[in-house]
Amino acid sequence: MKKLPILCSLLFVSTSCLLAEDHGELIFSDDFERSESQEVKDEPGNGWGTNSKGRAKGNKQVDLRDGAMHIYIHKEANHAVSVTQPAEFTDGAVGMRFKLDDPKDSIGLNFADLQYKPVHAGHLFVAKINPKQVQIQDLKTGNMDLKMREARQSKSLTKEQKKLLETKTTTFPHSTEVGTWHDLLVKVEGDTLTVSIDGSKVGSFSSEGIAHPTKRLLRLAVPKNVVVDDVKIWRKK
Repeated sequence: MKKLPILCSLLFVSTSCLLAEDHGELIFSDDFERSESQEVKDEPGNGWGTNSKGRAKGNKQVDLRDGAMHIYIHKEANHAVSVTQPAEFTDGAVGMRFKLDDPKDSIGLNFADLQYKPVHAGHLFVAKINPKQVQIQDLKTGNMDLKMREARQSKSLTKEQKKLLETKTTTFPHSTEVGTWHDLLVKVEGDTLTVSIDGSKVGSFSSEGIAHPTKRLLRLAVPKNVVVDDVKIWRKK
């Protein structure tokens, strides 16, 4: 785990400043300062799960090294890498450090409830970060609603459905430097999701799906590559 400054100046807001905010009870923390017993299969430990067995023929896609979690998609994978951590809350926050090593890299923080069956795979909402923008989507009442998803797949969306889907996604232009560590904070308050990077608010989006009563699972969705460290999850209520 990287040491963080104790004090925050007026000119610089570090991860330590973000953590000093009242996000509620800390329910999970991981600095990835541990070793794996082998280098063939995923072995992230500390409650983390992956989809490599079902989506990448069991090939390794998660590697712990140098005190960080390196996530990368295998050439035989048929789906983005998904690295999961159980985290149950109504309102809360997720903080982490992350690094994108290529202009095509991105990371998504996907919040889910596998007990909620009217949506595909429990998808509720997601915040996606790439080098050029941040996107927030309400999946519960948008793309992953089963009826909406079926209509999308059969290409039978009505004009009303298409218009509704347009209201379920928002995008904020934001430059995130490649090859550099960044601080990320994603806060859930009622029906509003707020994303901050390096201590500065990028944007907020309000939509009814975000207010789903119980978020039970955090998925880190990685289409290509990302490195993450110092993950923390708080429960406000």
